[in-house]
Amino acid sequence: MNAEPLAGFTVGVTAARRREELSALLERRGARVVYAPAIRLVPLADDTELLDATRELLAEPVDDVIVTTGVGFRAWVEAAEGWGLRDDLVKLLSDARILTRGPRARGAVRAAGVTETWSPESERWEEVLRHLLEEDDLAGRRIAVQLYGEPTPQLTGTLRRAGARVVEIPVYRWARSDDPTPLRRLVGQAVSGTVDAITFTSAPAVAATLAVAADDNLEGMLLGALRT
Repeated sequence: MNAEPLAGFTVGVTAARRREELSALLERRGARVVYAPAIRLVPLADDTELLDATRELLAEPVDDVIVTTGVGFRAWVEAAEGWGLRDDLVKLLSDARILTRGPRARGAVRAAGVTETWSPESERWEEVLRHLLEEDDLAGRRIAVQLYGEPTPQLTGTLRRAGARVVEIPVYRWARSDDPTPLRRLVGQAVSGTVDAITFTSAPAVAATLAVAADDNLEGMLLGALRT
């Protein structure tokens, strides 16, 4: 087998997190990487919305906690420590059933001294939702959902329609990159055909890329390029 199967290919990387790791993986396989961050992570450690949600959660016992991202869970625990609420939060989590969205979220939960009850091997929240719906009658159950950058009405809405009382924990948000120049350049390369592939690791990154293209009246051309 060719030791560098991507030799001669140019790949755009739009990731906000772990971009060095992804870029290194591609480069080791021979690709030339064009880095163009589409979004940035905005922590909410000092945000009253996160504090209010945490206090609301701590007000009474919780039956289930869905942890969607490792970085988000760690940020939540660190913020709680800053507010003097870490011990209370860990105690609440220890008494609940913890469901984690994949191995990274599972690792963050264990690092906090809490053990998950169930976790899929994939990182799809749909599997977590399916497991909950198949295992239990959710009517009246109090379920905390750690969000990951944006609301997930498909998840929280389905839980509420099943009768659960849902507490949403907004740990961080995604925002467009401060400097859109690299992403604008990547869009131009995609349109002109000088980029062979673009990687996306989150839905907000796709939306941000299309928004930058739309700013330059290139959205239609970008979509055409992505189809091929």
